[in-house]
Amino acid sequence: MKTIESRAVILYPKDETELNRELRLIEIAGRTAYKSEEKITENSAIPFIEMIVKRNHLAVIEFGNMVVKFIMDRGISHEIVRHRLCSFIQESTRYCNYGNDKFNREITFIIPHGVSDGDTKEANWQGACLTAEQNYLNMIDKGFSPQIARSILPTCTKTEIVVKANFREWRHIFQLRAVEKAAHPDMRKVMIPLYQRARIICPAIFDLGDPE
Repeated sequence: MKTIESRAVILYPKDETELNRELRLIEIAGRTAYKSEEKITENSAIPFIEMIVKRNHLAVIEFGNMVVKFIMDRGISHEIVRHRLCSFIQESTRYCNYGNDKFNREITFIIPHGVSDGDTKEANWQGACLTAEQNYLNMIDKGFSPQIARSILPTCTKTEIVVKANFREWRHIFQLRAVEKAAHPDMRKVMIPLYQRARIICPAIFDLGDPE
């Protein structure tokens, strides 16, 4: 059994060159509406986007995209996939056989909010996860397929999910899952650092204020 913390990594845009490519595409698309393409310069994208966002003309920023890889528990991943305007690819418990050597015959679990090192809650949680892991491995050893054995795994089982969405949808996701305090604590645990990173990279689009 292995336990890890949840996290998120921006896969794209991963550097200034890729970000500028997305911002330039937004500007080219947006200036089509105003027929002001002649105003495009090397440094005109960000001021244009700031103007667009201030006017709440957010359809324009849909032409920019970001791809993020989340490492989180499956229960929280079920909330992410509720966002319709995204593309998703997720680690498959149907095809991944955690009973073979590739996975060191162990299940990885995400430590949930409210479980602290060394307390009684952690001991109870660890015990439940160990039981689930052993039951899974026993089923695999007895010839059950991974798609059947997975049925006894808890929602805190680690999953990896890659999410692609346009910048407007990411603003919506950050508003609901990071800025507003109503989101699940484990969702905010992974989403707030991601939001703060995106906010630093491109404040013209992602500065939605401090998390509540």
